Amino acid sequence: MNTARVKEILSWYGSENPGVKTNLARLMNTGVLAGTGKFVILPVDQGFEHGPARSFAPNAPGYDPRYHIQLAIEAGCNAYAAPLGFLEAVAGDFAGDIPLILKLNNSDSLSKGQEPCSAVTGSVADALRLGCAAIGYTIYPGSGARNVQLEALRALILEAKTVGLPTVVWAYPRGSGISKEGETALDVVAYAAQIAAQLGAHIIKVKPPKDFLEQAEAKKVYEKYGIPSATLKERIQHVVQSAFNGRRIVIFSGGEAKGTEDLLKEVAEIAAGGAFGSIMGRNSFQRPKDEAIKLLRAVMAIHAKS
Repeated sequence: MNTARVKEILSWYGSENPGVKTNLARLMNTGVLAGTGKFVILPVDQGFEHGPARSFAPNAPGYDPRYHIQLAIEAGCNAYAAPLGFLEAVAGDFAGDIPLILKLNNSDSLSKGQEPCSAVTGSVADALRLGCAAIGYTIYPGSGARNVQLEALRALILEAKTVGLPTVVWAYPRGSGISKEGETALDVVAYAAQIAAQLGAHIIKVKPPKDFLEQAEAKKVYEKYGIPSATLKERIQHVVQSAFNGRRIVIFSGGEAKGTEDLLKEVAEIAAGGAFGSIMGRNSFQRPKDEAIKLLRAVMAIHAKS
């Protein structure tokens, strides 16, 4: 039975069909955080995005697709997200054990100097065949190829809705339109969250924003209206506000690998800012499993208290 908090969150998606709402509820009613409306998701697309050695050499069991889904299950995550190959390798053996999210587009790091644009590497039909609870898709606001990505995403969201699947959007500003520092600027991250929400994303994944403003036009507005940005908590509040005043689920990535103490401090600020949870890949699966489970449980405990 859905808790009052889960029912409240589902009410924000009033235009959706029962299938989409059921799968959103499935994501919210799984794992340690079940019923709280909070999320900790394990994503493992790094083998495709960054290469096998960069991703899995720090913890060699990670070369095996089974390792990651077992980690997500044992830690009590809400869901496990991965590209087609990794999910095909495990979906049958772990059917029903944890909600799966099929990442429908991916890019590699072999090509340099081009505008970022991920290739579509899976389909809504694949997600249904594998028993997934949602699809995932990455957009790169700021890329010269952004329009192709946004149009493809809108079509995939509509197709997925038709068969009852919600969509998780990785909104990662990147490309010639913004500087490297600007990729995590407060105004840019908030803008990316707004774009994902406008396109119909049910769950939005962004990076924690830094105390920096990229766009001259936006900087004037932030300064004029005194939008707070000094602390990570304040910046998280603004990003969540930018996704329909907190009426869309916004979760934050763990980013590059960092020490446990620094990571948990960051998560505490993210939770205090009203985030709906964390999505944590390298910071978990590059550690020995016992250590990774301990870390993920600590992250869950922080979000449970917020």
